[in-house]
Amino acid sequence: MTPERRPDRSESFGEALLGEVLDRAHELPPHLIAPLVTAVVARLGGRHPQVLLQDYGQLLLVPLTGEGLTHGEPQTIDDSAAGRCFLDAVPIELPGTDGVRIHLPLLDGGDQVGVMSVTLDGVDDDARRLLLRLSGLVADLLVTKHGYSDLFFGVRRREPMSVAAEIQWSLLPPLAMIMPRVAVAGILEPAYDVAGDSFDYALNGDILHVVMIDAMGHGLNAATLATVAIGAYRHARRLGTGLSATYAFMDRAVAQQFGPEHFVTAQMIQLDTTTGRMRWVNAGHPPPILVRDHRVVRRLVAPTTLPVGLGGPEPPVSGLGLEHGDRVLCFTDGLIEEHERGGEEFGENQLIDHVNRLEAAGRGIRAVTRSLSHTLKRARGGHTTDDATLLMVEWRG
Repeated sequence: MTPERRPDRSESFGEALLGEVLDRAHELPPHLIAPLVTAVVARLGGRHPQVLLQDYGQLLLVPLTGEGLTHGEPQTIDDSAAGRCFLDAVPIELPGTDGVRIHLPLLDGGDQVGVMSVTLDGVDDDARRLLLRLSGLVADLLVTKHGYSDLFFGVRRREPMSVAAEIQWSLLPPLAMIMPRVAVAGILEPAYDVAGDSFDYALNGDILHVVMIDAMGHGLNAATLATVAIGAYRHARRLGTGLSATYAFMDRAVAQQFGPEHFVTAQMIQLDTTTGRMRWVNAGHPPPILVRDHRVVRRLVAPTTLPVGLGGPEPPVSGLGLEHGDRVLCFTDGLIEEHERGGEEFGENQLIDHVNRLEAAGRGIRAVTRSLSHTLKRARGGHTTDDATLLMVEWRG
């Protein structure tokens, strides 16, 4: 491209261009995100724009359809340049015969919405700066408009989803949160048929609040039970109650709604992100695992109380001081009680072996959690007869 035809990518032009996007964003219908992205990319001298969204199974990046966007087949996360961009949350540039293809992470609060891809004749620092800012705006648009339309659900769904799974996905917070002092990442399996497993978290000031639950049963009954348990947890948390009082509130809510024959196991955690002090209550749940220096150092076995709904006594609150970089892995029993291909129960020892192998690569918390879930699923022959959920918390100091 000759100098006189080079697109303007100056700071002032970029500010004006992205300002136009912001001015239109609040009233922009979801289906018009595609032509807006296309128009902005064109003014930056780009072509063949793609917006790729992660599918619910966390296996594929699926192209968003829309006017001006390049379509194409879904790309595998584990075997594509866009997938590397997605997993490591860093731009990837690939020179080719028709220019440079650049993949940019669509990040919102540390959660990976997907990837934006565009081809330029050449990439310089001005282009990188503007495209990174544009990708941030696109991520915010996708998250903001998500609740107004079924468009994005349709793109991300690659197979039929049960009603129970619909309920559970609607309950979930973002699957990942990456902040300066703390990070959280979770994954649910089977993605399209999960019923009783769920998790929730909130960063309120300096305190991270986390819960993982496993409601008894399967199908809609388990999903309904989980909905009440998570709703009761959020209500108690937002009232500012402590861990013991939160357990008692959840216990009463489940017992009053379902009676003594139903219960929910739960793991509730509070982490002071300034000091690394962690406190937790275990209500009949498998003990979490502590990962330090990229290796499992111990299972956090501690006193427990009865599952939520069974009227247990006031639960003991356990405590632990985390070190910089420590990771705490919570999981449901479906992960370790499932039988491997051949009949042997998977068990915690094999779970720990897989954690150690994946942690040795030194990857980020999102990549480790996702890889661990998929590795365990493959070891079980690609299927599970029970929900199998992982949630990892990292204290970054």
